[in-house]
Amino acid sequence: MKMSILLGVTQMNLGILLSYLNARFSGSTIDIWCQSVPQMIFLNSLFGYLALLIVIKWCTGSQADLYHVMIYMFLKPTEDLGENQLFHGQKILQIILLVLAVIAVPWMLLPKPFILRKRHSERFQGRRYGIFVSSESDLAEPDSARAHQHHEDFDFSEVFVYQMIHSIEFVLGAVSNTASYLRLWALSLAHSELSSVFYQKLLLLAWGSENIGIRIAGLVAFAGATVLILLMMETLSAFLHALRLHWVEFMNKFYHGEGYKFQPFSFASLDKNED
Repeated sequence: MKMSILLGVTQMNLGILLSYLNARFSGSTIDIWCQSVPQMIFLNSLFGYLALLIVIKWCTGSQADLYHVMIYMFLKPTEDLGENQLFHGQKILQIILLVLAVIAVPWMLLPKPFILRKRHSERFQGRRYGIFVSSESDLAEPDSARAHQHHEDFDFSEVFVYQMIHSIEFVLGAVSNTASYLRLWALSLAHSELSSVFYQKLLLLAWGSENIGIRIAGLVAFAGATVLILLMMETLSAFLHALRLHWVEFMNKFYHGEGYKFQPFSFASLDKNED
């Protein structure tokens, strides 16, 4: 179970890192500082800290209850940890990480819409009060019409709602996505239980009989159950769960799948572009 959490936190951090690389490749500094950075801070302040506690508990052999540590990190952050303390200064570190996680939420939500609105306003003012005019049609066009046209390009409420949905989805998804990686632990547990049942109820019972026919039948049944259920069905189930973890929990950190508008081929458009 703990190993699945470590793998999940590592893979989700890799997804956020890929979103940073995408933003850096496209030159979008606003996505770097208002999306990738706060997401990395929020995820590692909570679940990265949990992964650190798991590793420390493995290395020290401590009997600390990590469930108690994580729950009371939110309920009573200033309370003494007692026997659940794994290292010196843990309580102060938990308070700092909790404050960072709280700060990261409005950091993801608020700055980006207002920065985009400010950029749009500055760009509009530059066009509205610019000295140079590109063509005579701009002189004939009323100022009110041009202002209405430029303001239609940016809808602050739509951008704010989209950013709010994206932020809430990431915050809630950080919890649900981490829990989803427990599927790996559940699969291994189910596999071990099925193996134990088949071994005890088929092979051992049949092999304890003195009848050679029952022994052969038990051996054939055990081999068939091993191939059909443990190998084929469990392998397919593991593949489907791994596919979901890659598609949802990993790729939703950097892949949006917005697509591109279909543009049919046209010789007329080629002539216009050449002109």
